[in-house]
Amino acid sequence: MNANQIVSMIVRTVMRQLINRGVNAGFNRMSGRRSGAKGQGPKAVTPERRAQMQVRQARRAARAANR
Repeated sequence: MNANQIVSMIVRTVMRQLINRGVNAGFNRMSGRRSGAKGQGPKAVTPERRAQMQVRQARRAARAANR
């Protein structure tokens, strides 16, 4: 392989990754899903999730008390 082919291969790989990320982000945005927990706010916490969080908090407190 010559240098031109190597550079072209790297550029194609990087461009393919960037385009795929953009397409995935666009589909996620159109479907209503958001990446990460940022901006979801307190309304996004379901009662099941709230219960799980309370259990974890109680376990952490129990572990801290046993130290």
